[in-house]
Amino acid sequence: MKRLLTTAVAAGFAATLWATAGFAQDLAPLNSDTEKDRIQWSELETKLGAFPKLPDGTKAGGVSKTLTNEYWRSLGEGYQKFADKAGVTVAYQAAQSEGDQLGQLTIAEGMVTQGFNVLLVSPQTDANLQPVLEQAKQANVPVLNVNDAVIPQAEHYVGNVQRDNGVRVAKWFIENRPDGGKVAIIEGQAGVYAAVQRTDGFKSTISGAGKFEVVASVPGNWDRQQSYDAATNILQQHPDLIGFYCNNDGMALGVVEAVKAAGLQDKVAVFGTDGISDAYASIKAGELTGTVDSFPVLTGEVAMEVALRLVAGQKLPRVVSTPQALITKANLAKYQGEGVDVRAVLMQDAAAAN
Repeated sequence: MKRLLTTAVAAGFAATLWATAGFAQDLAPLNSDTEKDRIQWSELETKLGAFPKLPDGTKAGGVSKTLTNEYWRSLGEGYQKFADKAGVTVAYQAAQSEGDQLGQLTIAEGMVTQGFNVLLVSPQTDANLQPVLEQAKQANVPVLNVNDAVIPQAEHYVGNVQRDNGVRVAKWFIENRPDGGKVAIIEGQAGVYAAVQRTDGFKSTISGAGKFEVVASVPGNWDRQQSYDAATNILQQHPDLIGFYCNNDGMALGVVEAVKAAGLQDKVAVFGTDGISDAYASIKAGELTGTVDSFPVLTGEVAMEVALRLVAGQKLPRVVSTPQALITKANLAKYQGEGVDVRAVLMQDAAAAN
C-alpha cells in the first residue's frame, strides 16, 4: 500500500507540473524512437566538432534506476570513464530498488540543489522525475534523459531505439524458426516507455510474419523470480511453446531456469535485452539463446559527452541514438572477448548501416 501511495503521489505531482509549467508548452511530448531531431552517437564529433573546453570545477550528477541491476552499474561505469577523460567530477546515485520512484525523485531533486552543473537521469517511469525538469530549469541546470523510460518533456535524450530491440528478436524467430509456432513475451514494468516499445516491436513484427502466435504477454516487472514464475505457468499451459522474448536480461535468465526445470531447453529459445555479463555467460553456456546488447558502458560514455557538451553551451539535437546488436553464440566473439575493441566494432557497424 505504501508503494502504491508514493507512486501515485509522484505521478500526480508530475502530471500537475507538466500541465502548469511554462516550459511544457515549448516541446512536443518526446517519443525517443521516432523523434526526427536526432543524430547517431557515431556522428557527434563530425557534426558538432571537437569536444569543447569546460568551465573549471564542472560537476555532473547521475541518477539511476537502481544499482542492483548490472546494466545500470555499467552505465555509471561509462559515465565515470568519460568524466575522467574530460577531467570532470561525477557522482552516481540510485534508488534502493526499481520500484522506489519517490526515493529516486528525492535523489534527483537533491542533486539540483547541490551545485551540479548537469544531471543525467534514468527515470523509473515516464512520470516520476518530471518535477525535476522544472526545478532544474529554474536553477539553469541542463537535464539529460538517459535510457530507458522517457520523460515526455525532456529536452535531450540519449539511448537506443527501444522498439528495435523487440524487432531484432522477432526477425531471428522468423529467420530461424520458419515453420512458426507459439511464442510468449515477458514484459518489463507496465506503462514504462521502453517496455511498451520493446513489446510492441516484437509482437507486431512476429505477428506480421503470419506463422506465429503470441499466446501470452505478461509483466515480469524487471524481476527474475516473478519472470520465472510467469514462464513456469506459461509452459504448463503451452508445452509446445517455441520461444520467449523478455524485456531485459534479468527476467530472461529467470525464464531460462523455468525452461530448464521443464526439461524444454532444447525446444524453447529465450531472448533477453541489455547485454549484461551474466547474459553473455549464459549464451556461451548454451542456455540463453541471445540478447539485444545496448552496450551500457558505451551508452554511458556517449551520454556523459552529450551532457558536458550541453554544459559548454553547445546546441544538440533532441535525441542522440546509441547502438544495439542482437547477440547469439554465432556472433558473440565479435563483440566480447580478449582484444575486442567494442567501440571500434560498433563504429564499423554504424558505417556499414549508412
